[in-house]
Amino acid sequence: MAIKVGVLGASGRMGSEVCRAVVNDLDTSLVSAIDEMNVGENVAGSDVSITDDFSALEDADVIVDFTVADSARRNLQRVAKAGIHAVVGTTGLTESDITTLGSLFKDSNCVVASNFAISAVLMMRFSEIAAPHFNNVEIIEYHHNSKIDAPSGTALTTAERISASSTEWDESSTSNLILGGARGGITEGGIPIHSVRMEGMVAHQDVIFGTEGQTLTIRQDSYDRSSFMPGVLLAVKKVRDFPGVTLGLEALLNL
Repeated sequence: MAIKVGVLGASGRMGSEVCRAVVNDLDTSLVSAIDEMNVGENVAGSDVSITDDFSALEDADVIVDFTVADSARRNLQRVAKAGIHAVVGTTGLTESDITTLGSLFKDSNCVVASNFAISAVLMMRFSEIAAPHFNNVEIIEYHHNSKIDAPSGTALTTAERISASSTEWDESSTSNLILGGARGGITEGGIPIHSVRMEGMVAHQDVIFGTEGQTLTIRQDSYDRSSFMPGVLLAVKKVRDFPGVTLGLEALLNL
């Protein structure tokens, strides 16, 4: 039997892509599409209309949330209370939010990922492996110019995972910053992150490692939002098997 899916933020760029992916997958069925925008419009390829009535989610086995952090905090409380599984791609959630989700999702499960592209998951894993072998690392992330947060969740997650793998970084000798922020934002682990926001971009990231006489650049590119859909569908199909709150797709991919 197909997994019944509801989508929050259904008329947004990511939400509409999720709706299409769910409709086109043989193992999933779109049963509700929630958004305050475009109410009454049919989701392409289905007989489901966008609604702002949250109760429409009650028929879903799994909801997918690609909204904004403030909305997701409210949404997920209701989803957990209803005992429905959740897949969350909304960025801007804090450690405190994740802790709260852990206390809420007792009768159902939740997967939260900063990036659903399989290539991005592998990029972070490869960066973890490389970290102990280099003296310096910097992250440059590139996104479309309508992205409201910086750095991206993917960049922050990458930096956290690198820091968990190695904390031995040479200090920069640059002491005279002609322009404030020229060295990027520095994480608690001492890793600079540079954020580019530009029309024409979707989601891209370089992790650049350096040591004497050599560098290693690990780059990931998402040229289209369809790149995230295999990961979203994977999470939709596997969330029921991972109790509580799961961060990232690594466990689902056995990485």
